[in-house]
Amino acid sequence: MTPETTQPAPPPPGWRFRIGLALFVLSFLSPLAIPLVTLLRLPLAWKATILGFLLVGLPEVFALLAVAFLGKAGFSYLKGKFFAIFKKYALPREVSRGRYRLGLVMFITPLLLGWAGAYVSHLIPAYVEHRFAVNFAGDLMWLSSLFVLGSDFWDKVRALFIYQAKAVISQGEAS
Repeated sequence: MTPETTQPAPPPPGWRFRIGLALFVLSFLSPLAIPLVTLLRLPLAWKATILGFLLVGLPEVFALLAVAFLGKAGFSYLKGKFFAIFKKYALPREVSRGRYRLGLVMFITPLLLGWAGAYVSHLIPAYVEHRFAVNFAGDLMWLSSLFVLGSDFWDKVRALFIYQAKAVISQGEAS
């Protein structure tokens, strides 16, 4: 086994790791206490100050303290556990031809309807009255299409922004 393939041993779940994990969780949960503070019988200036700390100051302080307690090894261990959960649900590299075509329809339809809505909205029945719902559904469809198309499509989109990228199309796949 080469040194590049060996992974560092996971840190023992000691008190530093537990405190760091608790502070990390508190950094995300502290803004959820805002509704509770609004129910307290405190002067408005105090409420505003506490709400500001819960929204802006406290999460950053807790995150900084969490990093200090976790250290590099603890953070790497936590990151490995977190991404292991999502590895099960990763996008497939290649998708079937039918799924790819469905994904393309889902990708292009909201773009075309959004473009047409700006010019011919008066011709689309009930579009003006329900513009938000139609646009929201289109946005959901467009975002969903990125998952239906698979990770190969992400590489194609990424290649659009790379000047030297070239499309390589085999003769059998041109149809």
